[in-house]
Amino acid sequence: MELQCYGANCVSLTYKGVRLVVDDNLNDLGGKAVLRTDDIALFSGAHGVPSASLKLLADSPGEYEVGDYSIVAVAAQGHMDEASAKKMATMYKVTAGELSVLFTGHIYPDVSNAQMEAIGPVDVMVVPVGGMGYTLDAVGALKLIKEFEPKIVIPTHYADKSLGYPVPQQDLEQALKELSMEPKEPVAKLKLKPTDLTDSAQLVILEKS
Repeated sequence: MELQCYGANCVSLTYKGVRLVVDDNLNDLGGKAVLRTDDIALFSGAHGVPSASLKLLADSPGEYEVGDYSIVAVAAQGHMDEASAKKMATMYKVTAGELSVLFTGHIYPDVSNAQMEAIGPVDVMVVPVGGMGYTLDAVGALKLIKEFEPKIVIPTHYADKSLGYPVPQQDLEQALKELSMEPKEPVAKLKLKPTDLTDSAQLVILEKS
């Protein structure tokens, strides 16, 4: 399994040569879309229409099987500040081989027992930390980390001068201080196998591809 980050919440997971891409909304933020023909596309919230011909496009709760991927999509309350209307989001647990990855998306950090049971144990959590009323901040992310107890945490959606976020996002450095987790050395790609997991949670920074 290999993971890469492209900015914002856009992360790809590649297993046995098939690529799955989550939240490629980069065009909307002034970046360049990364979806390619025959990718699997997952969207945790509102999105545009991808131009690529895809194996699957999922943007709602349900269960999906595509090749060697097993995907469980669970509805969640979208993140909101006091001025915004209630909205919904979708969390995705992606299992490939012996490893599972949870992509939380822009959710409110309170998850129910039913949601946790539907998702089950996860090895890796990809979670936004930019905050500012737009998405999870480090405090909300840490709450989810304690709930799901992943072995690896990958923070996303923090300040990026090359992207035009609707709301300015917190710097990664500040978010890391609030997470109170010591990060490993940043990597361009995370190549992961089951034997890489340890008893204690590891914080991994994926450099933007």
